[in-house]
Amino acid sequence: MADLSAELFALVGKLSIGQLVLASFGVLILTLVVGRLLFNSLPSKRPPVFEGIPYIGGFLKFSKGPWKLMEDGYAKYGDVFTVPVAHKRCTFLIGPDVSPHFFKAGDDEMSQSEVYNFNIPTFGPGVVYDVDQKVRTEQFRMFTEALTKNRLMAYVPQFVKEAEDYFAKWGNEGIVDFKDEFSKLVTLTAARTLLGREVRENLFEKVSDLLHGLDEGMVPLSVFFPNAPIAVHKKRDRCRKELADIFAKVIRARRASGRREEDVLQQFVDAKYQNVNGGRSLTEEEITGLLIAVLFAGQHTSSITTAWTGIFMVANKDEVVMASPNFSHMLPHVFPEPTRYDPDRFAPPRLEQNKPYGFIGFGAGRHACIGQNFAYLQIKSIWSMLLRNFDFELLDPVPAADFDSMVIGPKACRVKYTRRALA
Repeated sequence: MADLSAELFALVGKLSIGQLVLASFGVLILTLVVGRLLFNSLPSKRPPVFEGIPYIGGFLKFSKGPWKLMEDGYAKYGDVFTVPVAHKRCTFLIGPDVSPHFFKAGDDEMSQSEVYNFNIPTFGPGVVYDVDQKVRTEQFRMFTEALTKNRLMAYVPQFVKEAEDYFAKWGNEGIVDFKDEFSKLVTLTAARTLLGREVRENLFEKVSDLLHGLDEGMVPLSVFFPNAPIAVHKKRDRCRKELADIFAKVIRARRASGRREEDVLQQFVDAKYQNVNGGRSLTEEEITGLLIAVLFAGQHTSSITTAWTGIFMVANKDEVVMASPNFSHMLPHVFPEPTRYDPDRFAPPRLEQNKPYGFIGFGAGRHACIGQNFAYLQIKSIWSMLLRNFDFELLDPVPAADFDSMVIGPKACRVKYTRRALA
């Protein structure tokens, strides 16, 4: 033993300072890797860790797309598992047996702000996830009041007008991609009912371009590093500032004129806090942030649901279904044969969607979508107009879902339309 120690000291003595530093660094890395592997494999009450290569394995898995990550994690560990990604530990609760823990938990158990604060650069300061729970609850109340039954009834004629004007520009026959077309139309209807007449009639192209810049700034990296100095984030911040300037002028003009409109902007202009902030009205910056938040909350989901609805209707004539590519909806013990087109699964006596927390297309519990009824009305208004006036034919197979996108929509698919000769 003494001879071995002497040999080691002699070997170390021959190393340069640089070599010693490098060797020490190697030992440190090895220690951290072995420690991480042991920590992840030790029995405990924590969810199993799905990482692979220590420290970077979670990031590599996430970079391949969330669907692949969930598919592999669910196959290996089941309903619950944790994936370390950068400085965050992401725990997945998949399926109706475990997801209620997420949907029912209060902020003291699962803080929404900790998860959704990557939206702050997009929505802006002082709204939604940049405020405490009491203020956020008041702001959500304002959302809800803007989407009451009577308000929704007032929005329907605006949905219909936008759809009629949009499809009047279609010829008697042509080829389109539903995803692209409905993305444009839903933006138009949202501008009319959410952002206000002034924006829709006078500022739509400019505001639409700025909103697109915000959208481009929402990439997977943003979830973990929302302020990373990358090009799309810099563009996002410029667009957000310009939008704030535009909406400030619109809000001031509407308040000064005393004119009232049937839109969500008007509801925010009139709204006042009840139990916080001294009962004051919303500031221009807060109204801008809330309008952006409500637009982002529904724009993608509405346009993509409208597109999926059309694709499956055209592919399966005489039947209607609303498809959701959400991973939890693909669990065979919740929805048997989940990939098969089977609209009867939603009808009596099966009613598969009624299993508690089985269908979560619009969230549930404390994470339920406030704009669910708004979205349904928007989608139904569009399709009621289309089905009366056009016949459709798929020119490509039913497209695969784009699991790499932040919101899972269909990949490109050509659809032929033919205008009906109405009597």
